[in-house]
Amino acid sequence: MTCNSVASRRAFLKTSVAAASAFAAPAIVRGQNLNSQLQFAGIGTDGKGFSDIKLIASHDKVKCVAFCDVDLSRTAKIKPLAPEAPVYQDYKKMLDELGDKIDAVSVSTPDHTHAIISLDAMQRGKHVYCQKPLTRTVWEARQMRLQAKKSGVITRMGNQIHSHSAYRTAVKAIQDGIIGKVTAVHSWVGTTGHGRSGLLDKPAKGEAIPKSLDWNLWISVAPMRPYGGNRVYHPFTWRDWQDFGSGAIGDFGCHLLDPVYSALNITGDPLSVRSEHTGMNDEVWPAQETIKYIIPGTQYTASRSLPITWYDGGRRPSNGIAKLLPGQSLPGGGSIFVGQNGNMILPHYSQPFVNIEGVKIEPVESLDHYHGWVDGCLSGKQPSDGFEYGGHLTEAVQLGNVAAHFPGETLEFDGIALKITNNSDANKYLTRDYRTGFEIASI
Repeated sequence: MTCNSVASRRAFLKTSVAAASAFAAPAIVRGQNLNSQLQFAGIGTDGKGFSDIKLIASHDKVKCVAFCDVDLSRTAKIKPLAPEAPVYQDYKKMLDELGDKIDAVSVSTPDHTHAIISLDAMQRGKHVYCQKPLTRTVWEARQMRLQAKKSGVITRMGNQIHSHSAYRTAVKAIQDGIIGKVTAVHSWVGTTGHGRSGLLDKPAKGEAIPKSLDWNLWISVAPMRPYGGNRVYHPFTWRDWQDFGSGAIGDFGCHLLDPVYSALNITGDPLSVRSEHTGMNDEVWPAQETIKYIIPGTQYTASRSLPITWYDGGRRPSNGIAKLLPGQSLPGGGSIFVGQNGNMILPHYSQPFVNIEGVKIEPVESLDHYHGWVDGCLSGKQPSDGFEYGGHLTEAVQLGNVAAHFPGETLEFDGIALKITNNSDANKYLTRDYRTGFEIASI
């Protein structure tokens, strides 16, 4: 697979009325010439980053103009997509040097760097596709929502199952009233909050940093610590650590809770959140956790508020909640929508089914999540799952991680004020202290 070549950028700029300033009208520059291509740069080039870039680049109107990864040893696979595209280690240097040669970026990096990179890109007028969870903290998710609106760019969160037939089918079924008004939701995943590294605390001493890795850039906004070797933080086990990742709910919450938020049209912030878990320290997340949210009700819920319960690490709702029919079984991960007329079970990445005799759900077709974002960048029309929606969902997910620091305590949340109202100590976990040189300013 290769990225397609593009007609002269200079010729296009001469014919585009809106192209006088990439900062002034980023979302409509490409929309005025549907034959133009999207000049795209991928930030984070291996693992999920590789698949994100590859699938974005498969759109016939995308030209890859640059790639970036703090670890240059992880860029080899990406080069064949566009052999002529330069490879950078510092995303800021890439954005500075290439300027308006870049229209859009993907951000497929560890959670703690999503916000600083995406905000910088949006402030420069770039469209952004950012992996889930959208940010590492509640406050950062709010800033992403505000900046996307302020910049007028096209955004999308990288929870690609949002566009898959299974989740789209579930959304339609709930909104069609197949189980009546929803009274509760239960979502679960087998993943643990930590365990990838096998560690509960950081190593007593560091190891030599590989020459290919800029450890300072990898640490980014987080407090500096020694490089721990490739089994501790980079390239994969960062998800365990509170400074960098978001635990099980951060890993899967923006997937499993996505059809819940979409189907019920949830746009308000949680009213309260409570975590119960098996224990945690100041370094890693709990191994097993149950998080209980109270969310404002919508036109699709039976009352003015809705309980949503999250389970991970092997915990799951009981069969008594599911009320399965003979031959039905709970999947390894998914959601139960409890309705007035029956329940709908939505497995993770599989078609939903109901516990109502004789009722089957007609599948809805899948859409291409990646191409939908590209089409939006070219047309100026924001697709679903942009940062306004993804920001709300991520705020809820990360609010669950705030509650993890106060197990057994119900935290009451004022979303407008962005404040925990009944525990002042909890508010510090809504944001973080930023390392000098990597600060994020309020929007």
